Amino acid sequence: MKWGCSILFVLFFTVSGWTQVELSWDDLAEISFREEYDETFGSRLQYPVFSKNIKRHEGKKVTIKGYFLDLDPLGEFFFLSENPLYACFFCGDAGVESVVELDLEQIPDIGTDDLIQITGILKLNTGEISQPLYTLTKCSVKKVD
Repeated sequence: MKWGCSILFVLFFTVSGWTQVELSWDDLAEISFREEYDETFGSRLQYPVFSKNIKRHEGKKVTIKGYFLDLDPLGEFFFLSENPLYACFFCGDAGVESVVELDLEQIPDIGTDDLIQITGILKLNTGEISQPLYTLTKCSVKKVD
């Protein structure tokens, strides 16, 4: 009986390591910022401080739902937003934590403001906040009805 429980325990944690985690926008909002003086710019810049919860997902496959944003006329930069375009970080009142840059291998047949579910590898931007805080690479996209 001892061996049976041990094997089940190992199998459970091994399989759970392979599955993706569904993140919420509240998870991504678990962030604070620190300021540091930058000699190059001659000013103080803000740098993200990610929560332990988010840090443990870095480099792992995650899934999140949101609105697809295609803001680049050349079709090179895509984002997932907590909010539709009119209220997104770029156009509205939302914070920088409410958008995720998407590194798409194939451009999906969806349009701006389509509600989607995206799965990809989570990358955290630890540099100053002129870049998006979050990027998903190796993405797969599913339209949500």
